Amino acid sequence: MAEALHEESRRKGRFITVNCAAIPKELMEAELFGFEKGAFTGAIKSSAGKFEQAQKGTLFLDEIGDMPPDLQTKLLRVLENSIITRVGSNSEIKLDVRIICATHKDIGKLVEQNEFREDLLFRLNVFPIEVPSLADRSDDIPEIIEHFIARKKTKNGIDPSPLFEPSALQALKTYSWPGNVREVRNIIERAMVFFPKGKITGEDVNTYLLKTNSDVVLRSEEQDAVWAELDNLNSKEIQLHSDGNSNTPPSPTDFASWFDTNNSVDLRSLLRDIEIVFIEAAMNRNNGNTSEAAKDLKLLRTTLIEKVRKYGL
Repeated sequence: MAEALHEESRRKGRFITVNCAAIPKELMEAELFGFEKGAFTGAIKSSAGKFEQAQKGTLFLDEIGDMPPDLQTKLLRVLENSIITRVGSNSEIKLDVRIICATHKDIGKLVEQNEFREDLLFRLNVFPIEVPSLADRSDDIPEIIEHFIARKKTKNGIDPSPLFEPSALQALKTYSWPGNVREVRNIIERAMVFFPKGKITGEDVNTYLLKTNSDVVLRSEEQDAVWAELDNLNSKEIQLHSDGNSNTPPSPTDFASWFDTNNSVDLRSLLRDIEIVFIEAAMNRNNGNTSEAAKDLKLLRTTLIEKVRKYGL
């Protein structure tokens, strides 16, 4: 929101961000106001602070509720006279900076608890904007998903974007989103790992995307293990054939011994992956000719086309 306000304004300066909760208290003053060479141990050269860097632009103070009380006093002074002084200097620097602040805390309660200056709150609270949580604006979910997918597309022309079916979008809309937009970004990255170019259903969302237990996180590793086991089956099967044909794939009966060495298998995902591999191989073999590929796969051409669309091949 803060960045959008800056971009839509007539200010030509930079958009500078400071997370007040992430900077140690003893470094906050130098970070905001800058410092002169020799002002403290390690100050080997003069440095402009965030206020100077935002000259003619916008300074965004994120998590302002976590700013130490002594710095609140100095910030109030800056807001009143638009002048700063670098640490270790006596020279004043005149500012022309827009200040935008944000916090997830209840500032009113902080004021009551004497943890935030009331006069600073009055000075900052010129034009308050309440940004609703993502749970309160679930209709924005599809557009936010589309935005993050577009940002994650690879630069080499390969598009691993999954397709969220209506049931998947509905599942995402009804989710509480405690992590707000950051959580959406993480889930989109997870979706592109688990379902590259595939369709995502509501069940997939609830089973693989909204959960972060070890079973989900290790799902891709599990699939690698599945394919490695298939290679082993293939090797065993080859040894059983006396014709010496090393290209013979495992037969269905070879899978009967699966549970001799494995406790479980994601059957639906395994069958889907096998189907994708065969379709891609047949299409490549026939230079994308669906009619010829369908013959090799012993499928109707319309069935193959439907599967190609389903898997985004």
